[in-house]
Amino acid sequence: MNAHSFIEAEKQAGHSVKHACELLKVSRAAYYARRSGPSVRITDAAKLTERIREVHARSRGTYGSPRIHAALNRDGTACGRRRVARLMRQADLTGLIRRRLQRTTVPDPKAAIRPDLVLRSFQPDPVGADTRWCGDITYIPTSESWLYLATVIDIATRRVVGWATADHLRTSLVADALTTACRTRRPKQPVIFHSDRGCQYTSHELATFATQLHVRASVGRTGQCWDNALAESFFSTLKNELIGTQPWPSRAAAHTAIFEWIEGWYNLHRLHSTLGYRSSADYESALAA
Repeated sequence: MNAHSFIEAEKQAGHSVKHACELLKVSRAAYYARRSGPSVRITDAAKLTERIREVHARSRGTYGSPRIHAALNRDGTACGRRRVARLMRQADLTGLIRRRLQRTTVPDPKAAIRPDLVLRSFQPDPVGADTRWCGDITYIPTSESWLYLATVIDIATRRVVGWATADHLRTSLVADALTTACRTRRPKQPVIFHSDRGCQYTSHELATFATQLHVRASVGRTGQCWDNALAESFFSTLKNELIGTQPWPSRAAAHTAIFEWIEGWYNLHRLHSTLGYRSSADYESALAA
């Protein structure tokens, strides 16, 4: 018989609860708290933990406490960030840790010199979208062989405005991504497109193509990944949240997964700390308004 049952029996027999608690060295407050059932605080914590689980699952298991806290507040659930972190630890819920940036493009030492029109200024633009873009190429392993992904990202909103995949690293891969961005967004004025000094981006072919699209080419310094930090950061997120989560049997399977992740999750719903924990779509709507 445990202490609570013994005290209950003593009470039913008409004996003193106080004496029974003193005998077993149990506080009367603890006895009555257990007798009355879970406290309001415990019940609220259980409900909040359930909401945390829902948000964590909706994020595909990627959100840590800062983003889950922001998502809960956006949904009208008032709570503190430390409390969210504590409940996540108790529920054994964790977010994904960002991997270190790695360079993937190969610089061309003979490439023509082009200006850096961004100068590491990757903060969101308050003037609106489609004034500055950036892009890069990454390698995705599949059972068939490598799949190569080129992106065009709007610096103002973090939206991926254009992307393309291929089984090669020719300049046409970058041109396809840039074409998609221009056709989808239709910039009203010449837009800056920033990249690193990879040979695809510094080629004469891409320079001619960009001029035809009314795009101003901008490149960072050789060997300086931070000169194109936003594009590198996107690839780190992509590989952490999608590509690195499972093996890919084919290039087609990886392409389909990337499409669903970018168009169905990243652009529309994923919260960005640099945007005040808003999604690219929400931030763009706010700029337009």
